[in-house]
Amino acid sequence: MATNPTILVTGPYLAKSAKDMAEAAGFTVVHTPSYPSEDMLVAFIERHDPLGIVSRMGQFTAGAIAAGQSLRVISKHGAGVDNIDVDAATRHGVQVIRAAGGNAVSVAEHAVALIFATVKRLMPLDKGMRAGRWEKAEFLGRELSGMRLGLIGGGAIAAAAAKLVEGMGLDVMVYDPYASADAIESMGACSIERLEDMLRQSDIVSLHCPLTEDNTHLLNAETLALMPVGSYVVNTSRGGLIDEAALLSALESGHLAGAGLDTFEQEPPSGVSSLASCEQVILTPHIAGVTEEGGTRVGELAIKGIVDFLAGNVLSKARQVNALVAATGS
Repeated sequence: MATNPTILVTGPYLAKSAKDMAEAAGFTVVHTPSYPSEDMLVAFIERHDPLGIVSRMGQFTAGAIAAGQSLRVISKHGAGVDNIDVDAATRHGVQVIRAAGGNAVSVAEHAVALIFATVKRLMPLDKGMRAGRWEKAEFLGRELSGMRLGLIGGGAIAAAAAKLVEGMGLDVMVYDPYASADAIESMGACSIERLEDMLRQSDIVSLHCPLTEDNTHLLNAETLALMPVGSYVVNTSRGGLIDEAALLSALESGHLAGAGLDTFEQEPPSGVSSLASCEQVILTPHIAGVTEEGGTRVGELAIKGIVDFLAGNVLSKARQVNALVAATGS
């Protein structure tokens, strides 16, 4: 191990307890600015030669991975690794791990908050009040009780969301081809085998799955058209799961009644998102999991994964993104 081993964090923040954990294990923690470009990330890697990296913000490209002469492990500050070139990491012998589940409650709370705010039209009503309008006479709202909530993905965040809405009168369905029917039923939800069937039955669809090459634009013009007229979409997962142009078209046509979005196809967007022109949409800047509590749990998991891996401790398969640990026996 290097004399002054370094852990690089891509972004300006890491929970204090996580930083203390790294320093107690003998590491120096170095931060990049927010959303570093590839050139900036390469420069930081070449300057500090980290053994481990906590991936928070920006894209982790093949060029950045190749720059890490001593780099052995990239630890995602969360669950989704679509911003990391995992194939390049594998080619360079770099283990990629994730800190799944640490911010599940925080993300689920934000998803449910978006459901409430979108269905109850809180933002446009607030805007009207601030503009001096009293819109009671023409307003007609909807009850959440009795609505059908379809969750795409049945992992920890979806389970937390299902628990939060328990007792509210929502009928919860889950589509997840990788989860067993028993696991979904244990969430108090009904397992649906085909995505198309769930979309047809859902008044609200909330996304809780990773982004892969196979499910990019999972919600597009064709699949959105399957949803009932007057339904809603919420996304606290990954922006690439939704074709934003198709979503905007469905909102403007009146087919969809609203959307609550915390993630976007381009992050950060260049300028103002085209979706901002639609008052039926609530937009937040990918902060669903950014809470003190969730950030602490995820940060500690991310750092502990690096420390354990470099110490030669065995990591659970659930934490391993590529199979280098099993392949090398380290």
